[in-house]
Amino acid sequence: MIMTELHSKRILLGITGGIAAYKAAELVRLLVKAGYDVQCVMTEAAQHFIGAATLQALSGKPVLMKLWGEASGDGMDHIRLSREADAILIAPTSANFIAKLAHGLADDLLSTLCLARACPLAVAPAMNKQMWDNLATQRNLVQIRQDGINVIGPASGEQACGELGMGRMLEPETLLIELEALFQPKLIAGKHVMITAGPTYEPIDPVRGITNLSSGKMGYALARAAWEAGATVTLVSGPTALTTPPNVRMISVTTAQEMHDEVMRGIKKMDIFIGVAAVADYRVAHIAQQKLKKTKTAPTLTLESNPDILAKVAALPKAPFCVGFAAETEKLSEHAQAKRATKAIPLIIANRAQDALGQDESTLILIDSNGSHALPRQPKLLSARQVIKHIASLL
Repeated sequence: MIMTELHSKRILLGITGGIAAYKAAELVRLLVKAGYDVQCVMTEAAQHFIGAATLQALSGKPVLMKLWGEASGDGMDHIRLSREADAILIAPTSANFIAKLAHGLADDLLSTLCLARACPLAVAPAMNKQMWDNLATQRNLVQIRQDGINVIGPASGEQACGELGMGRMLEPETLLIELEALFQPKLIAGKHVMITAGPTYEPIDPVRGITNLSSGKMGYALARAAWEAGATVTLVSGPTALTTPPNVRMISVTTAQEMHDEVMRGIKKMDIFIGVAAVADYRVAHIAQQKLKKTKTAPTLTLESNPDILAKVAALPKAPFCVGFAAETEKLSEHAQAKRATKAIPLIIANRAQDALGQDESTLILIDSNGSHALPRQPKLLSARQVIKHIASLL
């Protein structure tokens, strides 16, 4: 479930001509579900691909399509709409409409209100791969980016025409994430952040292993929050069932040793390191090459220590700003403070393991040299944004 703290935001959703217009219905549904106030504006071409009644039913508002005073009767809808909106998102955005934006044309309601806007504008391109690659389109994209317009996507994949390549509009779930990022302050813009997430898995034999309970949800939420705050994010993750946040570099690992090796390979480029992963403290010293058969006598496993990733990063001569997590079952603050001192890190985040593992919500305590800062029980994404804000204040 997508959670948001932006319930009062008003979004003007523009729909231009293209087969991807059918995705606008799902996008409206997700926006409304997330608490946004949505006003749809369609171009004439868009009306050939999706009906206004569908969008009206989903948004709860009449869809606007004409320039000349359809709603207010005074011919000023382009001014009123742009002033009322907190952001404008055009999805899909055709090559023709990108050209209009690049050249400042205003010959219908949507293009006119974009020109008259006083709020951020984002476009989600959708077109055939040849149209996307056309030099004119690429020229226009350079221009609108220079003009401060956010270009979201497109993706590469199979297209309605049967061809394969760049030009597919991003899926509605991804567009919602990208839109929410527009409203987040860029508190760590330009920083490079590495985050570990999920469990590690230490094999006993080809079919059995030792692992820790971890869904990875907190680490993935922090990766998204750090990207929203303007950082370049690398996520080193053990096995999870989660989808990688947009615009985050993912490195998948299985064992603690693999996680250690990937972290140490890239850590010199990082400004911030956040160790959220539930890393197994021990591994089997001698992994059986074949499946161990059940016998009357239980096998004896000899364990050896895994590397302490957070401690090794914190001990580097030019260590990044290090943040640790402490999932405890008792004496939460006491154990977390001891761990912070042992690891010699500026910030540790404590939570009760039995209340957080696998859950969509968590209650966190942020512990630094200034004391403890408790966060309320809330969705992990909202907690992650507050953690990033706190890190930015310490930096």
